[in-house]
Amino acid sequence: MPKIFAVVGLGTFGSAVAMELATRGYEVFACDRDPDKIEEIGIMLANAVELDATDEKALRDAGLDEVDTALVSFGEPIADSLLVTMLLKEIGVREVVVKVTDERHSKLVKRIGADRVIYPERDMASRLVENLLSPHIFDMIELSADYSVVELAAPKKMIGKKLIDLNLRKRYGVSVIAIKSKVGVVNKKGMPDIEEKINIAPGADDEIGEGDTLVILAKDKDIKKIKKL
Repeated sequence: MPKIFAVVGLGTFGSAVAMELATRGYEVFACDRDPDKIEEIGIMLANAVELDATDEKALRDAGLDEVDTALVSFGEPIADSLLVTMLLKEIGVREVVVKVTDERHSKLVKRIGADRVIYPERDMASRLVENLLSPHIFDMIELSADYSVVELAAPKKMIGKKLIDLNLRKRYGVSVIAIKSKVGVVNKKGMPDIEEKINIAPGADDEIGEGDTLVILAKDKDIKKIKKL
C-alpha cells in the first residue's frame, strides 16, 4: 500500500514538504495549531487539520495514528518538539522524522524515539557551498554517513573513453549508475532540437561523450578524488 505521511508544523519548510509529497501523489495530513496556515494550505490539500499536536487525543482524532511517516517540522519551542515526537511514537507512527535546530536538540529527540533528524538550513548551506566550490557538480544526495549519489559533468579526461577502460570502480572506488547525454532530435514541429537521453546502468562498453553528465554512487572520500580530475 502507498505510504501515508503527516507533516506537523506548517512553516515555510513544513508547507513545502507537504505540498511536494502531495504533488507526487501521496496522501498527506498537514497539521498546525494556526488556523491561518491551515486555511492557506487547505486550498491545495484535502487533509489539512487545525490541531494542537501536543494533545494525544487530538492526534488520534485527526487520524495520525494511521500514518506511516510523520515529520515534526518545527524546531522551536524544543519542549513542544520533544513532546510531539514522543506522542507520535506512542500512538504508533512507524517513522518519525524531526527538524532540529542544533546537536543538543538532535540528541534529545533521538533519546525519546525519533527515527531520523534533519537540519534543513545546515544541509542546504552545505550543498550550496559544495556547488560553489565545485561548479561541475550539479547535485548531491547523501544516502548515509559515508555514501552519496552525485551528478557531475564528465571530466575532460574521461571523454571519448569507455567505462571498461576507465575502470573507475577499481581506480577511484566509484560506480557509474547512469549517463545523461544531450542528443539531437527532430521535434513535433519538424524542427531540430536537443533532448536529454538517460542511459540507466550503463555497460562496460558504453563511451562517455562530450557534454555528458555522470550519475555516480561513491563514498564521500572517493568523490573528492573524482572532483580533482
